[in-house]
Amino acid sequence: MGRREGRTSRRPRATRPLATRILIVCGGLRTEKQYFEGLRRAERNAAVKIEVKAYPKSPTEVVRHAVKLRKLDRDDFDEVWCVLDVDEFRDIEQAAAIAKRNGVRVAVSNPCFELWLLLHHADHTSHISTAEVLKLLCKHLPAYDKTELDFRHFADGVPHACGRAERLDPSGASHTRNPTTGVWPLTHKIRRP
Repeated sequence: MGRREGRTSRRPRATRPLATRILIVCGGLRTEKQYFEGLRRAERNAAVKIEVKAYPKSPTEVVRHAVKLRKLDRDDFDEVWCVLDVDEFRDIEQAAAIAKRNGVRVAVSNPCFELWLLLHHADHTSHISTAEVLKLLCKHLPAYDKTELDFRHFADGVPHACGRAERLDPSGASHTRNPTTGVWPLTHKIRRP
């Protein structure tokens, strides 16, 4: 007996949900980009696809660049994030406002991204300068080099950093307090469930 026309012997395939696509635009030249690329490789989370770009400019310029990229590739990304430092910049509030108006999320570290890195190794809750953060980080990682970040030095501390940072700022959005870092919500999105 032959097959009936219009019928197929194939069973319908289960479809895998599409990965969440995240663009991360970093205000630093190397450190942040190397960190997030290391996190992506370590986690191997198939539910998330990230692209990391470095744009070492002021926070406002970083956000405007991210907005431009989002408009150019509207269908390429589900979320766009800017990773910013307060450091000596005076335009964080303006950058955050531009980001909010344009549907871009910000992960601000006050005073700097190295605070986020320090939280992988130790808790820190009192006001601190960038120089002091670097000094404390070097106590845990004497060979720390911000131009060549080795993610292996941070991999085991990611859950600790998330918890410590969340205790500093449960909203993940307060960039006026020192110390604080809003990197933990973005990190949660990249990590495996």
